[in-house]
Formats: sequence, C-alpha cells, structure tokens
Amino acid sequence: MKFEIKLYADELVNSISWCLSNEYSITCQIPLSYYAISDKNREINYNLVRNSGASIHQFLIQLNKAYHRKKKFNNVTICLKNKGKASVILDSFLEGFYLANYEFNTHKTVSISNMFEIKTQFSDEMTWATSLGTYIARDLVNEPLSHLNAEIFSKKVKTLGKDAGFKVEVLDEQKIKELKMGGVLNVNKGSVTKPTFNILTFKSKNSKNDRPIVLVGKGVMYDTGGLSLKSTPNSMDMMKCDMGGAAAVVGTIYALAKSKTDCYVIGLVPAVENRPGGDAYVPGDIITMMSGKTVEVLNTDAEGRLILADALHYAKRFKPKLVIDIATLTGSASRCTGKYGAVCMENYNKEIFGDFSDSMKLLISIGNYVGERLVVQPFWDEYKNELDSSVADITNLGGAESGHITAGKFLEQFVDYPWIHIDIAGVAFLKTCYLYNKKGGTGFGVRVLSQFIKHSS
Repeated sequence: MKFEIKLYADELVNSISWCLSNEYSITCQIPLSYYAISDKNREINYNLVRNSGASIHQFLIQLNKAYHRKKKFNNVTICLKNKGKASVILDSFLEGFYLANYEFNTHKTVSISNMFEIKTQFSDEMTWATSLGTYIARDLVNEPLSHLNAEIFSKKVKTLGKDAGFKVEVLDEQKIKELKMGGVLNVNKGSVTKPTFNILTFKSKNSKNDRPIVLVGKGVMYDTGGLSLKSTPNSMDMMKCDMGGAAAVVGTIYALAKSKTDCYVIGLVPAVENRPGGDAYVPGDIITMMSGKTVEVLNTDAEGRLILADALHYAKRFKPKLVIDIATLTGSASRCTGKYGAVCMENYNKEIFGDFSDSMKLLISIGNYVGERLVVQPFWDEYKNELDSSVADITNLGGAESGHITAGKFLEQFVDYPWIHIDIAGVAFLKTCYLYNKKGGTGFGVRVLSQFIKHSS
C-alpha cells in the first residue's frame, strides 16, 4: 500500500495544520508567509516545517500499527501541490520526515522495521546529501566499541571516501610516535587497540581556495574515564558516543563530497580509547604534546582535549582559513544547554563579549536555519588562569565551574589561526527521541557544518 502526504503553501493560514483526509492520505497546510524574504523569523519557520515532518512521521508509524496487516503501507509520497510558490517547503518537510525515518537495527537477529520507503526526492542536492551524512554519523555513533574501534573506524572512513569521492590518509601508531603526538599516545596507552590519526580531504574541481577550512573531530571510540574512572551511576552507558565529533566530521565531508559542493575542506580525526589498562597514563603524569608544550594531567577523564590539542597543532601545516573543532567534550556543556543545542567559543580578539567574528555570526545563523542551534559562551582570559600548573606549562583541568569554557581555553593554547570550538556533549546522543532525532546518536553537526562550509567557500 502507498500513502500520500499533500502539502499546501497557503496564504490564508497563520500556523501549520494537518489532518487525515482519507485512509491513505494526509493534507498539511503551511503558511506561505513562513517563506517570505522579509520574514525575520524564517530560520525558525523552516524548523517548524521540519518538525511537522517528524510529527507526521510518528503519526504514520502509529497509524500503520493500528491497520490490519493487509492494509499496512510501506511507501510514502510527499507532494507539494503549489510548487511554483514555495518549493523550499517540500525540502524542509521532507528533511524532517527523512531524519525521523532512521533506525539502527544492525545487530538485531529478528527485527520488524518501521521505516518507510520514501518515494519523493529532494529538490536541493545539499539537503539530500546532509541527510545522508547525518545517517552516516548516527550509524558511526551507534556502533559499539566491539564493532568500531579506532582501526575499524579508519577502514570504514576509507570505504566512505571511495563512495563519495574524498581522499583518506590514515596515520598508524608508528607515524603518530614519529610526530610526537603525546596527547594521542598517552590517552590510548591503556588500550590493546592501536590509535589512528585520520586525514580526510575534499577539494572540488572548481575550488580556487588555497587555504582550507579544517574540521577537527574528537574520536574517543570509548571513554571509561581511564584511571579517573567515571564514578557517576550509569555514566559509562553512553560512552560509545564519545566519538560524536569524529562522526560529525566524517558525515560532513561525505555530504560535501557527495553533493560536489565547491569547497576545500580537510578533516582531522584522532581515534583512541580511554581505558584503565596496565600501561595507562595516570593523574600526576606530565605529557609533552606535539607542539612541545607540557601538560600536567590532573584527571584522566579530561582526555578529549589532549587528543584534540595534537590535532589542532597538526592543522597548522595546512595554513587554514579557519579551523572548527567539534567534540563531546564536557559534562558542563551538557548541563548548560541540555539536548536543545550546543555551546561554542572562538579566539576572536575582542574584549567585549558579544562582538563575534563574521564566521561565528554565519555559523549561528545557519545553526538556527537547520535546527542545530549554537550558543556562544564568554571566553575571557581570566578562565585561562585556572589551567596554571606548578610543574608543567598547563594542567588539563580547570575549576569546578564553567568547565566547558576552561576546556576551550585549554585548546586555545594550541592554535594560532582563526578557530571555533563546538562542544556537543548534550546533543550528540539522546536517551529518548526528540523531534526528528531518534534515540541514540543524532548526527548533530553534519548539517550545520556542511551548510556553513558551502556558504563560506
């Protein structure tokens, strides 16, 4: 059986409304005013349509369960009845429906899928590609360590590179040692699996950019906290998601390459495990980073910043136009925004908080547009003082307050180029479904970063 969703861009309605028009059809009316160029809230309105796509998807799942097996449907067509007026309505709705249509059943021996076969194609190639990239990022986050350690991750990325058309270079442990990446090596010391350092490159044929945008993703494939073992009840249950930043970088570059977006982008992903093994690094250790800076380890659970610091230093060799790192870095960020958005910071040299760089302004605007919202945090130099060490250049841990900001201040010590830091600890993995994000990995970051790079190139 087939089901049809009919969309109407209506000049006479002020809010979205929909109803079941017959056994296999829904009619949805969307205000045409949502898409007027003069509408200052159009970013919000796009997401309202996206959310409606997800809501109708959930309704159809319940409706299908209620139908007799002979009447169940598995094909869904979404039609915009007045295309000439606002074709973007279709893509916004379809995106929400598509993202809500995700399932991860890879390891179930017996499963009944509720996914629908969507018969409608996106009119915008980038929206289609970022939806695919989000699926890929979700799959990577949802895979357990038993099926996705650092070495397996690198193999999967190479396969994705061949599919989409981007280059992948993988540095093994020996090469990482030659580069003296002390952060990567020490965090992984307690694991029996070797670390990898992944370099993803996509440069379109028509790109005239000599300086790339570099994306850096935290790839802690599993985080026990190391010898500073996570003590909070159930705090390790979701720690396969501690490579959500890495997954976002992979999904973003996949989307850009798949859509053949005119850009030059490089992704850097250090992949490790943080375990309390026999040779694990310990609190009190002093680590020499790739940059030569020494770090006093106060807590082995503040490990993500150590591997990111090496990757950020490595990024200097590309003379980047801009570097953005994305990471599930701190519980503090999660407590700040919860599942509703991510926090971000930048090294834009302005003393007055609120005067952001053009890149940050664009990133925030695009985040609102795609529904991956970002909140800029104060980044005053006073926070850096919390990283003072009596035995090394800096410590890897600040005070109890504003931990997401002191983590950013730690990373700032390793950059000398325009840089933005995004902490997605609260949004990378959900315990329950929320809007078009399903339980588990959300793929947060793929859509905002892809659109940002498209508009920056």
